[in-house]
Amino acid sequence: MKHAKVGFLMTDEVVSVVGRTPFADVAALLVEHDISGAPVVDEEDRVIGVVSHTDLIARDDLTAQELMSAPAVTVHAEQNVTEAARLMTRRGVGRLPVVDEEDRLVGIVTRRDLLRVFLRPDHEIRRCVIEDVLAETMGLGADAVDVRVVDGMVTLDGRLARSSQIAIVLRLAGQLDGVVAVTDRLTARFDDSRLTPPDLSTDSVLR
Repeated sequence: MKHAKVGFLMTDEVVSVVGRTPFADVAALLVEHDISGAPVVDEEDRVIGVVSHTDLIARDDLTAQELMSAPAVTVHAEQNVTEAARLMTRRGVGRLPVVDEEDRLVGIVTRRDLLRVFLRPDHEIRRCVIEDVLAETMGLGADAVDVRVVDGMVTLDGRLARSSQIAIVLRLAGQLDGVVAVTDRLTARFDDSRLTPPDLSTDSVLR
C-alpha cells in the first residue's frame, strides 16, 4: 500500500537551539520565526529535547537544556504520516523533530503539515481504493465493488467471492491516507469464515 511519508512533508530547514542557549535567545528565535517550539540538539546534532512557548513562561534565567521537555518525541522520515499523526495525538505534541538512524536532526513536521494529507480530495481517495486496494492488491475487477467517497468517508458496496476478503478490503481501505471512515456494504458469494481463520496480512492476499 502507498502512504505519504513524513520525509515528503517535513521542513528540512529547522530552527533549533543547543542546550546552553540562554532563555532570551530561545524566546527571540521563537518570535523571529513565528514558531511555537524548537528542537534542542547536542554537539553532534542529536535531538535531546524540545523547548516550547509553554516551557518559557516565567522562567527567564534558565538555558534551553534546563527548560526543555525530554526525552524528545521524534519520528523518522520513512514513517508514514498516519503513524506521525497518531503519535502527536497520543503524546499531546504539536510538532515532531524528524531524525535519522543516529537520532540526528534532519527536519521537523507539524500538525499543519499533516493536515495537507488528511485534506486529500475525495476523487484521489476513490482512485487509490480502486487502483491500489481493489485492483493491485486484491486482484479484483473494476466493477466488483462500487466505491463512493464523501468528505473522506468511504462506502464500499458489492459482492466478493469469499467472506474472508471483506475484512481485508475494509482494513486496507481504512489505512489509506485521508480516509476518515469506511462503511461496509459488502457481501460474499461463499462464507469461508469457518474453514480457516482469515489471515488479514497483505502478504497473504498476494500469495
